[in-house]
Amino acid sequence: QVQLVESGGGLVQAGGSLRLSCAASGRDFSRYAMGWFRQAPGKEREFVAAIAWNGATTAYADSVKGRFTMSRDDAKKVVYLQMDSLKPEDTAVYYCAAKNRPLGKVSDKKLYGFWGQGTQVSVSS
Repeated sequence: QVQLVESGGGLVQAGGSLRLSCAASGRDFSRYAMGWFRQAPGKEREFVAAIAWNGATTAYADSVKGRFTMSRDDAKKVVYLQMDSLKPEDTAVYYCAAKNRPLGKVSDKKLYGFWGQGTQVSVSS
């Protein structure tokens, strides 16, 4: 079991930066790939970024590639999402999640069994 709590969201102007954090509790955290997803009003929850269980590889949605960076600190049980050059279309509730099913694509939200409550990111134009 893993419990996840996101923080770091807020309101920022276009072109600005935010860093989201996701604090985990539970002994299995270091076993799981972790992901960030986001959901805008009236839209499906979509994949943003993921990082392997050992931090060796990362993956990003095309829409954020080159602007967002995901990292993890297993000693602190925290994953981060550094978001730079933010755009109004990045406005959404951002969720972190633990991928407890090891096979399959990291972008498939059905493979993530543990989710945080979300943090709001709003980008003004």
